[in-house]
Amino acid sequence: MPRTQSSIAVSDDGDNWVVINASPDIRQQINASPRLTRVEGARGSAIGAVVVTDAQIDHTTGLLILREGLPLALYCTPEVAEELTTSYPILSMMKHWDGGYETHTVDIHSPEGWRIPAVPHLAFHPVSLSSNAPPFSPYRNRARPGDNIGLKIVDTRSGATLFYAPGLGAPEASVLAAMDEADCVMMDGTLWTDDEMIREGVGTSLGSEMGHLSVSGDDGMLALMEGFTKPRKVLIHINNTNPILDPDSPQHQAVLDAGVEIAFDGMTIEI
Repeated sequence: MPRTQSSIAVSDDGDNWVVINASPDIRQQINASPRLTRVEGARGSAIGAVVVTDAQIDHTTGLLILREGLPLALYCTPEVAEELTTSYPILSMMKHWDGGYETHTVDIHSPEGWRIPAVPHLAFHPVSLSSNAPPFSPYRNRARPGDNIGLKIVDTRSGATLFYAPGLGAPEASVLAAMDEADCVMMDGTLWTDDEMIREGVGTSLGSEMGHLSVSGDDGMLALMEGFTKPRKVLIHINNTNPILDPDSPQHQAVLDAGVEIAFDGMTIEI
């Protein structure tokens, strides 16, 4: 079944929300989510801030769509902020709408993480991911720490923890530690096999070249998640070539047999 592109929203009270990654489908996603469409004035919403984990087009184009809600707080690494003001200058463009985004840069080395006023009981901890910089970036194929992050999000009242890593090329020690601590993991499910887009005739790059670990294989995402028994396991950021989207496919069944869920539009997770 088809999905819209990868965005999630998190809340500590069900009323106030932070969007994580603003996909090109963000308007459709908001309109389909009643909790996000609380109206206070002609253009009000329940979205108090946005976090982007990289500068990829699929995670940032929605920043253009959200312009009617500006000014709005935006959290990202300095490396991502640099891309979004130079190579892909969305933030520079958006300054013409009520001053644009209020950009807060986050330190990937800070053990304290950061807080967002809209969701005061959630702590956000960045986890550097081994992946790739966007195709338009001067750092393509030589990504810097901070070009891609995952997020460990902790409810400071209960300790409940979500780890979100939609673009993961290789699992490093920090990723394994975050997965081990989490009650739920939402992990990169982009491709079933490394050469999938080439075989389907929709691209010329391997998944590994784009910074994505394949779902299948001895060293793939399913094999990686098999070693973790505590967290609820979810695949997200799934390309439309991936056969796991077909509920009648053996690949779909293999994911379910591994105790892993496949994210879908409107999915709600309480931790």
